[in-house]
Amino acid sequence: MTLHSLPIFVRLQGRAVILVGEGEPAEAKRRLLERAGAVVVGEDADAALAIVVEDEDAVARLKGRGVLVNAVDRPDLCDFTLPAIVDRAPVLVAIGTGGVSAGLAAALRQRLEALLPAGLGRVADALDAARADLRARYPDAGERRRAIAGALGPGGALDLLAAHDAPDAARLDAGVAGAVVRIVLRSRDPDDLTLREARWLASADLVTHRADVPAAILDRARADAARMATDAPPATSDAGLTVDVSGEGA
Repeated sequence: MTLHSLPIFVRLQGRAVILVGEGEPAEAKRRLLERAGAVVVGEDADAALAIVVEDEDAVARLKGRGVLVNAVDRPDLCDFTLPAIVDRAPVLVAIGTGGVSAGLAAALRQRLEALLPAGLGRVADALDAARADLRARYPDAGERRRAIAGALGPGGALDLLAAHDAPDAARLDAGVAGAVVRIVLRSRDPDDLTLREARWLASADLVTHRADVPAAILDRARADAARMATDAPPATSDAGLTVDVSGEGA
């Protein structure tokens, strides 16, 4: 499955960003840029990014200079789009639709605002503070990742949807190493995966699968998880979590 855009987070503190346009749409973008620490400048300034409101000539001029442009309400002219944002500093959740529907992105943001606890950022801070201790306790990256995933999961010590006044990142359990779990697909639609199956894929170190398993299912695994197409599913795993996916029943 091809991504229409690659989501990235750009640090703008102290950096120039061009803003072209007037009125409330431009002022809304100015407030967002200033909130991110950007220095808002005019069209003639030197900058790598620009936001343009209702001025296609300015879009063309800026693109001709190699500037990446967001043309407000013109997704066909955009080099990048601005997402709806849920802020749980230092956690940021960005929701984008490629400029197709700002209303849909806003509605998703509102749902997530109600779902994600206000103290979620404290969980991130606790994990950051415990980074050295976690590396010492779990020198293997896969084991460390499983410990963190287990703690952040439902009912875990750091359940990310629970309220935490003083989260303790030391209360992690790596769980069983060298496990193999199996998924037999009920359909080719990734939305038909159970929550547990989706968590397995998200935590897998290795995904083995039959040739008929659709890419949309495999895309639910971590991008850095190894993948292996095979007709002989493994019986055991030497290390880490192996998820075997069968297309039977698809």
